[in-house]
Amino acid sequence: MRAIFTPLLLSIFLAGIPATAAEPPAWFKESFLDMREDVAEAAKSGRRLMLYFHQDGCPYCDKLLRENFGDRAIADKTRRHFDVIALNLWGDREVTDFAGKPTTEKEFARALRVQFTPTLLMLDEKGGTALRLNGYVPPHQFHVALDYAGGKLEKKQAYTDYLLARAPESASGKLHEAPWLMKAPLDLSKRDRRPTLAIFEQKVCAGCDETHAEGFPRPEVAALLKRFRAARVDIAANEALKTPDGKSLPMREWSRKMKIAYTPSFVFFDASGQEVFRVEGYLRPFHLASSLDYVASGAYRKQPEFQRFIEARAAARRAQGERIELMK
Repeated sequence: MRAIFTPLLLSIFLAGIPATAAEPPAWFKESFLDMREDVAEAAKSGRRLMLYFHQDGCPYCDKLLRENFGDRAIADKTRRHFDVIALNLWGDREVTDFAGKPTTEKEFARALRVQFTPTLLMLDEKGGTALRLNGYVPPHQFHVALDYAGGKLEKKQAYTDYLLARAPESASGKLHEAPWLMKAPLDLSKRDRRPTLAIFEQKVCAGCDETHAEGFPRPEVAALLKRFRAARVDIAANEALKTPDGKSLPMREWSRKMKIAYTPSFVFFDASGQEVFRVEGYLRPFHLASSLDYVASGAYRKQPEFQRFIEARAAARRAQGERIELMK
């Protein structure tokens, strides 16, 4: 199975539309959804096109609309650099894709391998992807993403390097140890029957701090982690590792080749060393456990749409009387 590129981050399916769900800002573009025309119109105005994929009941979409686009500075910067179009991951509106072929929102999303909501595609003047955010990212990092893609820097510098230099945040400033992590030197080419999980982190990373404090210790998550060969990759380190395909590279270089745009990111490899799934973006323990279960159970082989897997998993648990807490 070829790698499924999500973009974390990411939000995943969820139950019930929040009663106070945020609506897309009025300044989002009203479009006939002809992608070629939208790209050309944005370029003519000196802007770029941004596609925002969402779905009903998505708490991370709500977070993006309230905390990111609800911030005046972010809204102004976005409007200055982009025309933004909202697309429903499961929608049936007609879309004309970049090749001029009629399709629907959901088929268009599937063709782009959108696995999470929100997913944001920031496109260049030819309709190519300048930057892709697979899942929710906090405001300070979102500013950096807008500067990078809006400033047309994708051909000058890798986004991972740009993010490292431009997105300081309040964090512990350390890499967290865990007994289930592989010991250095890392050799991801050695395999057993378990899939391999590469967790991309960095020292100054509030999301990494939160995941180690709240996500990994949860009993369900801890149990699922035992079903993986898990390794932490420091995206800023020059320490060498052996990649799943047997190449020896500094962690920093491999992170750039993998186009890591958020920490922590989770990249899953099957027993043959092939990437099969990845999660990029902010997520809470329920979604972390669901991601691990998706790969550990082998469900990704039968159900290529992660959202469908999440929906079925949550429904089965509710049927047993379990209360699903998406954001706790």
